[in-house]
Parts: sequence; C-alpha cells; structure tokens
Amino acid sequence: MTDAPHFEAWLDRFFDVFYRDHPVTATFIGHHAYDSELAGDPVAALDDVRSLRGTLDELPEETLEAASSVDRRLARGFLATEQWELEAKRCLGNPAWYTGEAIFGAFALLLRDFAPIEERLQNLRARLAAVPAFLEQASAEVRASPKSWAERAMNECDGALAFLESGWEYVDHASELDEDAARAAEAFRAYRAHLESLRESNDAACGEEAFARLLRDGHHLDVDAEDILEVATNEIARCEKALATEGDWRAKLDGLAEIHPPRAYYYKRFRELWEQSRALAEDRKLVTWPDYPVDYVPRPAWARDAAHRLYFLFYRSPAPFDRAPIVDYLLTPLADDLSDEAAEDFLRATNDSVIKLNHVVHHGGIGHHIQNWHAQRAASRIGQIAAVDGASRIAMLCGGTMAEGWACYATDLMDEAGFLTPLESFSQHHAHLRMAARAVVDIRLHRGEMSFEQAERFYVDTTNMSPGAARGEVTRNGMFPGAALIYLVGANGIHALRRELTETLGSRFDLRAFHDRFLSHGSIPVSLIREAMLMDPTAYSK
Repeated sequence: MTDAPHFEAWLDRFFDVFYRDHPVTATFIGHHAYDSELAGDPVAALDDVRSLRGTLDELPEETLEAASSVDRRLARGFLATEQWELEAKRCLGNPAWYTGEAIFGAFALLLRDFAPIEERLQNLRARLAAVPAFLEQASAEVRASPKSWAERAMNECDGALAFLESGWEYVDHASELDEDAARAAEAFRAYRAHLESLRESNDAACGEEAFARLLRDGHHLDVDAEDILEVATNEIARCEKALATEGDWRAKLDGLAEIHPPRAYYYKRFRELWEQSRALAEDRKLVTWPDYPVDYVPRPAWARDAAHRLYFLFYRSPAPFDRAPIVDYLLTPLADDLSDEAAEDFLRATNDSVIKLNHVVHHGGIGHHIQNWHAQRAASRIGQIAAVDGASRIAMLCGGTMAEGWACYATDLMDEAGFLTPLESFSQHHAHLRMAARAVVDIRLHRGEMSFEQAERFYVDTTNMSPGAARGEVTRNGMFPGAALIYLVGANGIHALRRELTETLGSRFDLRAFHDRFLSHGSIPVSLIREAMLMDPTAYSK
C-alpha cells in the first residue's frame, strides 16, 4: 500500500498518456495496448502534456519513497522537454521522424515473438493501413528541412520500399496483407517525391536557451554546456597527445582490421568472445552477471535489403515488459555466395576488435545488455523504460547518461581488467576522442557556433571519420540535441563517482558491490544515482 496514492495515480496516468502518444515506442517497451496504432494528433498530445504538468503541480503533499521521488523529478523534466519539442515542432518538423515511426511501427511487431503471429499480423495490417494518412500528414507538416534531414528521410523511404516490395515475401503468413503493404509502399513513394521538392532550411540548431533546458530538465545535470565543453576540449587534447606518442596512429589502428575470424568461424567468434568476457568479469568480481544470454544470429531475411538504409540496430534493448529469456543479437549475414575476396573484405570490416569492443563489450555483454537486465527490475518505473530504443532514439532523454555512459565506462572497465589486447587498449584513446568530439559538436552546433559544414570538417579532421560518416553523425546531432554528449558526460560521471567512493572507503571499497548497486537504479540520470549512492557509502564496502 503506497503512502502517496495521489502521486501514484498521477504516474499511472502519465504512463497511459505516454504509451498512447508514443505507440511505436510502447510496442518496443512491451506495452501492447496500442500495437495497432501510429502516432496520433500532435495538438492532442500537447494538450496531454500541459494537462499532466498542471495536475502534477496541484497534487497534495505526500511522503514519497525514494524511487517515487525520482520518478516525480524525471516525469516533470520529461514533460517540460516534451512540451518544448511539440511547441517547437522538433519531431513534427523533421521529415525522418515520420519515416522512422512508419516503418518501425511494422518492424516492432516482427522483431520479437511476443504474441502469436496471427495477432501481430492483425496489428501490422492496422499499422500499414495507417501509413498513407500518416505520411500525408507529414507532407502537410514538413514544407522545409535541413538538406541532410531530407536525405535521411529519403533513404528511409528506400529502406521501407525494400522491405515492402522485396523483404515482404519472407514474412510468415503475410500474403493476406499484400494489398495493405502495396498501399503503404505507394505512400512511401509519394512521400519520397514530396521530400525531393522540399525547400532547404538551416534551422537545425535548437538554440542556447533550449539546449540549457535539455541539460537541466532532460539530463538533470548540475553543470552547464560551458562546463561540458571545457571537459570535452581537455579530453580531446589528452587523447591527441596519447595518440601522438605512436607516430602515425591511424596506420597503427588500421592494423586492427587484419585480425579477424576465418570465414567459417564468423558467427561462432561472437559467442566465444561473449563467453570469455563473462568469465573474466566473474573471475575479477567486476559485476554480478545475470543468467541472461544473448544469441548472435543472422539478421532476418525480411530485413536484409532494408536494414542498411534504416536505424536498424544490431542490438535493440529488450522490452522490459515482455521479458524474453534469450535476446537475439542480429548480425549482418555473411552471404554464402560471396567470393573469397569479398568475404575477406567483409571480415576486415567486422574484425576481432569490432566484435569484441562493439558487439560484445559495449552492446551485447557487460555494457548495454547487463545494464538493461538491471533496468527491467529497477524500483523507478521510469528507470525501467527510459533507455528502451524506439524508432529513432531512446524513449526518454533522461535514460541517456546511464545507458551510454555505462556502456562506455564498461569498455574502460574491461580494458582495466585486461580483456583488451595492447592495440585494442591503445585504440581506446581514439574512442574517447570521438566521444569528446561528439560533445563538442552537440553543444556548438545547437548554440549556433558551428555550421553543419564546420561540424563535418571537425569530425573528419579531429577523429579521422570518413566524410560520409561525419555527415551522418552531424545529421543525428542536429535532429536530437543533447543526445551526443551523453557518452562523455555519463562515462565521466561514473568514473568520478567510483573515484569518490574509493577515496572515502579506501581498502574497504567493493567494486562489484558498487557496480551492482549502481546498475540497480535503472536507466535514470547518472547525476541522480550519484546523489542516492553518496547518501550511504558503506553499502559498497567489504
């Protein structure tokens, strides 16, 4: 029985509204009441947000438990940023928001067997049927756009068409939905034609005031953009100095690509490294590793022609309310008909270091996967869902510093534990360089201090990104202000908290207890976890 019935009732309504107004995200979370719908009326959504903010302020005084107190702060911040997004039309004016929601509305129903296929296909039919009206709304709403946003949306239209016109045949029992798929495909073609005629705009920057609001209300930071910029600039200088000690560090890191599994061993190598990482983490008592296996499997046939044009993730955070016992990690297939030379090129791109650092440590193992297991069981209801991947970003900004911060910190942790080779350990300087560069661009782009072209050049010159990768990175930076700095801010926050508690406890500090307690808070801001953990430092002592 709660001592805060008024707030708990309000929070129930908050989630009801969130799921109704974000139905595709709701499906990925495992809340299936809106599986047949796409996003609805933005005017009604804005009314919902204003109403929730008003009623929250009118609640009577109640004594809240720790998790409820966190949820109140996070819900208030989410509503403030959501109201700004709706009023500023950050999503509704973004042509790629519509393509992402439309195609992943379908994919969300196919990627997991959370219900019988007949039930999921019934909801898929409804979502496909909603696509024409949804994209007509997009055409009416989006009359101008930054060029790269329109390019991304057109690319996603191509991905959707690849699914609806060729991948569709691989969907089990889908033939009865052929007419719905054909109408959806025609809607994507019409929307793509509209995008080709869009007037170009240069309004990607959200502005200094809005960016400050995102740091305060979205991430709940007690530092401002200038503080983060200083940290990021210093980190770039540190990384550049460390890399320079090896002369031509670019050539040195290129050597990582030469170490890769043989063709016949490609799929097995992921699992082998996953098992090795788990054994090391348990042996070194880094964290309590739950019984939550990952199955590294080829991407489904229906998605193969479409995936490279879309925000199609190898590892997508598991739905907290569906609780799958084994999570599929969807690998790019190594086609049987590739020539030996083509297969060799493929394996260079997916080499041992990429498998270990990205697919195992950062995503499929001690990084995101273990963090997601804990988040599903967090006392904070928002902490359970905030970092679940939606159609184009995580469910709530407040989950970012924990989700990406922990995954980056976890890679440092495994390096510290000796899991990385010397060359992989050296490559971490470059990883930190990219992390800091993202924070710089995130801040300076949205404060109007850096143009799109200058940001592209900064990535190329500073981090050795290819021009194409840099363009994609700046596009994402523009679409989602405040989202690129979470890697640096989150990881630094965890390192700082660990140092603080280590200094307080000395030899009594228990690393595994610290990590287990830290993760138990779920996907909430690192800054709020710090507040909670410093209240009782003896909980992490031996």
